[in-house]
Amino acid sequence: MSCFILISGANAWLVMARRALGDAGLEIVQALRGVLPPDGRPLVVACSGGADSMALACAAAHLSQRGSIASAVRAVVIDHGLQVGSDEVTAQVAERLRRIGLPAETGRVQVDRESPDGMEAAARQARYTALAELAGPDAIVLLGHTLDDQAETVLLGLARGSGTRSLSGMPIAFGSGPRFVRPLLNLRRATTAQACREWGIDVWSDPHNDDLRFARVRVRLSVLPLLEAELGPGVAEALARTAALARQDADALDALAAPLLPASGEGLSAAELRRIPEAIAARVLRGWLIAGGVEQPSYAHLQAVKALVDDWHGQQGIDLPGGIRAVRESGVLRLKGAARHNYGARQTEPSPEARIY
Repeated sequence: MSCFILISGANAWLVMARRALGDAGLEIVQALRGVLPPDGRPLVVACSGGADSMALACAAAHLSQRGSIASAVRAVVIDHGLQVGSDEVTAQVAERLRRIGLPAETGRVQVDRESPDGMEAAARQARYTALAELAGPDAIVLLGHTLDDQAETVLLGLARGSGTRSLSGMPIAFGSGPRFVRPLLNLRRATTAQACREWGIDVWSDPHNDDLRFARVRVRLSVLPLLEAELGPGVAEALARTAALARQDADALDALAAPLLPASGEGLSAAELRRIPEAIAARVLRGWLIAGGVEQPSYAHLQAVKALVDDWHGQQGIDLPGGIRAVRESGVLRLKGAARHNYGARQTEPSPEARIY
């Protein structure tokens, strides 16, 4: 476990903050400045202690101390409890944040290591839930994901055979209460590391970031470097550009599908689904299932329910997660045993692994 070298006192940090910014630090500050809310909503930096989130925290402290941020700024550190000594690391990161002038609080979550979506996805969901609770509904929560993270997400979606929504990667912003924002999504990981060196801040390296059991780590350490070696530089930027283009397409298709969703609790006409283009029908069907209580329906679930429309021969119905059953009655798809949800009620970002369209 890396040790922290803390700056001795807030005054030392203030001296550093008043120095001219280095090139990398300036990029981080400008990226953060570009997403500052005009309405003065409080800002919360989600910080793990790694280079990406620590660079973001330093930029927030820099702008705050120069009076460039009108709203309150603080930081939150989440302990996932997945490693021995994680509580100590969390406390050290929080203390470091306080030393650079950011009020910091900590939270601890329980992660389902046996989650069917994988431990990484379970940890992410638990983290976002905790951040939302600690930040409060009016806050903007700043996340330190970079262009490299975006490229990895696109490659993972491609490998899983996902559609345009998954290939669109991570959005710059999502949720509303609080609002999650990624200011560094157009910057490389090397820039955040260099910014931390310029600021004289040591960072903590999470051992999970080098654990080849995780697909994302294998993509980061093996797949992307191989692609760069064989195809030439710029692969990460190209993948991020693909994400931006895919998001435009996915957003347009979602907008076409939205008016076709039935009211909550109503059935879905099989004839209507057959009439509309497949790309839009898939979105209508998925939205309807989620509103009916089916959490993150898989591609296999969607195809099975779609068979009630395209290959109807009197089937009894399709069993879905949560004890829900999709049936066809008099040409209308209905859900039995469903716990109804409101469309768009989910505030935390669904995992990339779960996105199909």
